[in-house]
Amino acid sequence: MVIQKGVELLMNGLGPLEAIRFLNLPREKRLDSVKQHREWQAHLSKEPFFDDEKPGGVSP
Repeated sequence: MVIQKGVELLMNGLGPLEAIRFLNLPREKRLDSVKQHREWQAHLSKEPFFDDEKPGGVSP
């Protein structure tokens, strides 16, 4: 439903040709941000999180 409404708005606002061009734009930057996020996650440590959740651990 949301996607259908979005496509309708694009078609009405840009016209069919420009809407199709917009939808077909390359998505490389999106993939780069996903790669960047995964690299960031690889450096995280789960121990501090689990330590906080254990009984007697620090909890907000």
